[in-house]
Parts: sequence; structure tokens; C-alpha cells
Amino acid sequence: MKTIQFREAICEAMSEEMRKDDSIYLMGEEVAEYNGAYKASKGMLDEFGSDRVIDTPISELGFAGIGVGSAMNGNRPIIEFMTFNFALVGIDQIINNAAKIRQMSGGQFNCPIVFRGPTGSAGQLGATHSQAFESWFANCPGLKVIVPSNPADAKGLLKAAIRDNDPVIFMESEQMYGDKGEVPEGDYIIPIGVADVKRVGTDVTIISFGKIIKEAYKAADQLEKEGISCEIIDLRTVKPLDYEAILTSVKKTNRMVILEEAWPYGNVASEIIYHVQSNAFDFLDAPIEKINTADTPAPYSPVLLAEWLPNHEDVIRSVKKVMYK
Repeated sequence: MKTIQFREAICEAMSEEMRKDDSIYLMGEEVAEYNGAYKASKGMLDEFGSDRVIDTPISELGFAGIGVGSAMNGNRPIIEFMTFNFALVGIDQIINNAAKIRQMSGGQFNCPIVFRGPTGSAGQLGATHSQAFESWFANCPGLKVIVPSNPADAKGLLKAAIRDNDPVIFMESEQMYGDKGEVPEGDYIIPIGVADVKRVGTDVTIISFGKIIKEAYKAADQLEKEGISCEIIDLRTVKPLDYEAILTSVKKTNRMVILEEAWPYGNVASEIIYHVQSNAFDFLDAPIEKINTADTPAPYSPVLLAEWLPNHEDVIRSVKKVMYK
């Protein structure tokens, strides 16, 4: 094992795959000369050259479309959005072309493309730069959606995404790029659609993914001191969901709390709750709790932002509620 930053894990995954396959290239704003807006492509221009690490104009619709077209014609592009908030400018290419072309062409075209970049809040960036779109993309048939929470998962899942023959949405966080963690040596992948039990427990299941899962860890540490054992499942992939892992855990603990950095209406948690009540209702000893952001655009004020985002205290309150304590 080696200890590296999240951004380094992303860079390693892309570089290792590009060394093996000349059809893979990286394209986006500031990915080349500037080494990436968050330095996730540091050194890649020097190694692979400007034909494979390509700086673009500020035109997400344009370079997303170029990526889709080239994927349909034998390449395997990685398209970086400086933030998924900017992906809204190119969402027509993602939804109406990348996600649908296999079906619309009767299977004549694949679209092996990865769209990657930061999602969710990253501090005082305001309402238009702080949105989480996981559930938006997961709602579209034909797309796979990955949201890793640590360097090891990021590297293994990104390599799997690059090798996948379908379009993949790979969502990171500006606030995780400096996170350090142990990453296995050598070539490895993590299968898409497989959740991970990060912490084994007996009293309550906490489901989460992405950077907000850190609040679940904080809550579990405090609750353990009070005699409450939390099992924490990191979804890692929100489309497809690992329903088996979710059901196995809730059948053991009989209680569930879902922590998600997203608006409360129509999100990933809503889908999980529907599935659990449909397939494990008799195992539940309490109604499922879900924790989300406030149902407003993200505020700029740090005081209001702290109230808007979920935190470990919200998790503790929800866990105690389902424990009737």
C-alpha cells in the first residue's frame, strides 16, 4: 500500500489506462497547460502530449459533443468538467446522445465515455456552483453514476469506468482532492455497482456516499461511546445501486438512516427507501430516516451554509430517533 492524495489517485488511474490504450484521451478546461484546475492531471501533458491531453475553450456543450462523437467512432474519451454545475451547459449531449445512442442505433454504436469532475458544495461558492446532480444523472437510463469517497475507491472505480463500454458519470469533490489515503500498488479495479461496508455494526445501518460520508464516520464514533453500534455502507455507485448490500445490512440491524448531500425531493435516498420498504418492510423496527440539505439553493454566507449542509449532529439525532432514544 502507498498513501497518496485523492487527486493523485485520479491522475494515476487516467495515466495508467492511457499507457495501455492509445484510444483514451483527456479533454476539458485547463486539463493540460495548467495541470488541471485541481491538479488532477498534473504531468499528463508532458507524458502524453497535446493530442491526448487537450485544453478546451469554455464550451461544455461543444467539447462534450466532441467526446460523444469520438466515442461513437472508436475512442474512449475522458471529459473533465471543472464542476458538474457547468455540465448543465452540456447536458443535452450527455442525456440525449451519450445515454441513448446504443438504443437509438439498435446496438450499432457504443459510447464508452467518462464524464468526470467535482459535484456538490465546496464552501462559499454560491447557489449556482454548489449543486449535487447525482440523482439527476442516475434518473437517465443508459448512464452509470459513480461517487467515490476516498483515494483507493476513486482509483479503482475510475479505471473500471474508463474500461466500461457505456457512458459513465464520475463525480468527485473539490474538498476531497487533498484527502490522503492508502491505495493498493499495481493494477486493480473496483467493480461498478458494488457497495462497501466501511464499518460493521449491529444497531443501525447508515447509508451514504461521496464526501458527506465523513459526517457519518464522526457520528458513528460518538455514538459508539454511547453504546450504539453503527454499520456504515458506502454506496460508491448510485447507478446501478447495490440493493443486495443495502438489504443485507438492514435485515441485520433493522434500522436505517440515509445521509446524502442533495436536495430532499426525489433523490437517491428516496429510491433506496422505496426499495427497502418494498423488500424488507417486515425487518424494519422504525421508519427510515433520510438526511439532506435544506430545500433551498445553497447560501453564500458561511453561517447559513453550515445550517444548509447535513452534518454529524444531524446523523446522531436521526440515529437516536430510529433507536427511540
